[in-house]
Amino acid sequence: MQLAYVMTADRGATDRLLSAVAEALEARGVPLAGVVQTNVDCERGGRCDMDLRILPAGGTIRISQSLGRGARGCRLDTAALEDAVARVEAALADARAPELVIVNKFGKHEADGRGFRPVIGEALARGVPVLTGVNGMNEAGFVEFSGGVAERLPAELEAVVNWVEHVRSGSDAA
Repeated sequence: MQLAYVMTADRGATDRLLSAVAEALEARGVPLAGVVQTNVDCERGGRCDMDLRILPAGGTIRISQSLGRGARGCRLDTAALEDAVARVEAALADARAPELVIVNKFGKHEADGRGFRPVIGEALARGVPVLTGVNGMNEAGFVEFSGGVAERLPAELEAVVNWVEHVRSGSDAA
């Protein structure tokens, strides 16, 4: 199983890293599927909007919803998330199979068995490597999901791209 993840401490840093990885790999011509997240700043001091860019070229979906000032509930638009999941599933089944699936985050939905979890499982079953971001709150759920075989990568562009090139080469030695 070729499953790797990155973790960062700074808010939004994992999103920026995975977006940079996708851009670097696209520039090299690596066939990708999945999603990367862009956080769009809202009003000063407000919460950001969360957009997913569908890889390879499937547009952008806003997965956050505005709940109004002072709202404390979950802002995730689950219908939009499931739309993104369906688009990635379609890309994974495409005749031009990807060589890597990137999932912006293994979050609460994935830890609970929803969201991109089935996509990750399908990609791995097809032999397609998967790269995702994980935060501290969901790391235990991710490790359990992966059976402890996922590789934690340094949160550095070069290290992640090197891992991708390594798994693409089919080499068994790290």
